[in-house]
Amino acid sequence: MPQNRSDHTPSAPGAAPVARRIDGVDAARALAVFGMFAVHLGVVSFGLLPEEQGWELHSLVRGNSSALFAFLAGVSLSLMTGRTRPVRGDSLHRAAVRILARSFLIGLLGFVLDALAVPVAIILTYYAGFFVLALPLLRARAALLWTAAGTLALVGPAVSFLLRQDLFPGGVRTSALSSFTEFFLTGYYPAITFMAFVFAGMAVGRTDLTAAAVRVRTAVAGALMAAVGHLGSWVLLNPLGGLDRLTEAHSTFLDGAPLSSVDARTAEELRYNTTDAAHSISGQVPTDSWWWLAVNTPHTGTTFEILEAVGQALLVLVVCMLLAERLPRLTYPLTSVGRMPLTVYSGHILVLAVIVALHPENAPGGPWYLELFILGALVFASLWRFGVGRGPFETGLGAFADGVVALVGAPRENRDRAAD
Repeated sequence: MPQNRSDHTPSAPGAAPVARRIDGVDAARALAVFGMFAVHLGVVSFGLLPEEQGWELHSLVRGNSSALFAFLAGVSLSLMTGRTRPVRGDSLHRAAVRILARSFLIGLLGFVLDALAVPVAIILTYYAGFFVLALPLLRARAALLWTAAGTLALVGPAVSFLLRQDLFPGGVRTSALSSFTEFFLTGYYPAITFMAFVFAGMAVGRTDLTAAAVRVRTAVAGALMAAVGHLGSWVLLNPLGGLDRLTEAHSTFLDGAPLSSVDARTAEELRYNTTDAAHSISGQVPTDSWWWLAVNTPHTGTTFEILEAVGQALLVLVVCMLLAERLPRLTYPLTSVGRMPLTVYSGHILVLAVIVALHPENAPGGPWYLELFILGALVFASLWRFGVGRGPFETGLGAFADGVVALVGAPRENRDRAAD
């Protein structure tokens, strides 16, 4: 049946045999997409939750959903290229061409969606670039991929800070992505830190996700990483005084004076303003104080944020795999959305564009919009999967990639035969 076809492993002649899909990966991917729905639509769109709980949910998914999306992109890359045994030779060549073709089309779609001027930071253009940057490590096994992810998590934030401080200060953003500098350093999803999520996902995809022992280790590692990311930041900011130093650097009210120069109530308000500013960052921390690298709030690109986000992604993945296997009928709508993330993500941007065009003064909408978007995605994806199979955008993307592989692969095969 078409809905059972795996999109994770190559099916071209000479490639690794098609393996059964891991529905839990699809379920986790759907949660990442729904998290981006919540961020894009805003707290005003939440109908089921009171405002206070709505802000808590918004804080939970903001940044973490895009990090989960990038992490799962890495998982998919490994599943497409041999899972626990990376493909080599002609199979690797075909896989690389297929990934490049997909990257081109996804990037093009991202630019088209960005041109609709919806007040959303489109991730697809970055997503396409992440695929390209991952190509050199397609043959790598889990240990090397974890090393790459860990190195970026530890070194990337400091390198980004130095480069942006001295050479590439961020300017006014006119679109989701408009330059290579934005892609690598100053954009909403800078590659210098976001590739840590991709490499971590690739490392997980290189393990046997069907094995119970692997899942236990993954869950334990996720819990430890999330705890280190959270507690490490807390220790630096509170007992060690980092929040006060940030407040002194950030506050215009103090004008360079120490925080101890104001009364306790004013000092607490200024600390709150600094914390609120940390929660409003979109891409990377300011460069006026090294203490910014101690925060762990989403979209800051610090070591602590990366650790916590990867840890949460590992836990989400394990839970989704367990639920998808034990409750396949109940999770069918969720896994259906996860099987066509490009269609659902692009579809919600197109709907938002219509809403913005019709009601520019009230974009992106009012209460219950989030619930309606999620329900619409679940119903559409379930019906399409049941009646057709692969999502419409995924079908077009796959056909384009297969065509490019056939076009590029044929001359290579002819040369090989001539050499024989």
